[in-house]
Amino acid sequence: MDFMTTKEAALKWGLTNRMVQYYCKAGKIQKAEKIGSMWLLPKDAKKPIDKRTMEGRAKESGQ
Repeated sequence: MDFMTTKEAALKWGLTNRMVQYYCKAGKIQKAEKIGSMWLLPKDAKKPIDKRTMEGRAKESGQ
């Protein structure tokens, strides 16, 4: 399985590195692994839905 760092995921998803780290710690990214102090995410991982945004609320309700 190929992995990417939180920095690569942040660039790919348009988020900050810290936000991706938060998602990893909160268990919102499946199969994310912490190696030492670094998180590794699968290359095919999906961006978690942020329910605090209008876009996230719309996706949650199925609109």
